[in-house]
Amino acid sequence: MPVRSSWYQVKPSDYSGYGFDRGHHCPSADRNGSVADNSATFLMSNMMPQAPNNNQQTCANLEEYTRSLVDAGQEVYVICGSYGKGGTGSMGYQTTIAGGKVTVPARCWKVVVVLPTGSNDVSRITANTRVIAINTPNDNAVSSSWGNYRTSVDAIEAASGLDLLSALPLSVQNMVEAKTDTGPSN
Repeated sequence: MPVRSSWYQVKPSDYSGYGFDRGHHCPSADRNGSVADNSATFLMSNMMPQAPNNNQQTCANLEEYTRSLVDAGQEVYVICGSYGKGGTGSMGYQTTIAGGKVTVPARCWKVVVVLPTGSNDVSRITANTRVIAINTPNDNAVSSSWGNYRTSVDAIEAASGLDLLSALPLSVQNMVEAKTDTGPSN
C-alpha cells in the first residue's frame, strides 16, 4: 500500500531531543522467532512517544511478567494502545514532538488475556479467565510496579472509546471486562 504524500512518515530521529523513548507497542523481546519478525517491531508504526521510566520499568516489568506466564505454559493475548494528549518525559511535559507532527499520548494501556495452552481460544475464555488490564500515565514519575495501575477493561474502553474483547460472547465479555485483576504481579 503506497504512503499518501499528505501523510507524514515518522522517522526514528523525530524522537531525538524530547525526552521520550520510542516505546514499542509489541516488544522486540516478544518477537524473536526470526530476524524478520524481530525487525518488524522496529517499524515506526509500532512506536509511541513514551516516558522513559514508563517504558523501561513499568511496562517492561509487565512484559517480563507476561513472558513468565508463557514460559510457565500459558498462552497470552496482548492488546495495547494509548490515548489522550500530553505526557511528561525526562525533559518535561510535551503534547507533541517532531515539530507537532507526532502526538505524545497522556495514557498508555495494556490488556493481557491469560489462557491455558489449547485450541478454540474464544470458546475457552470464561468469566473466570484472568484478564490483566493496566492504564498508566505517560509520565516519567510513574511507579515501576505495574500492579499499581490495574484497572478494568471497561474503564479502558470508557476512556479510549474502543470496544475490546468484542469477539467474546456478550455474557462472557461483560463479566471479564468488568473485573480488575488481583492476581500476582511478579
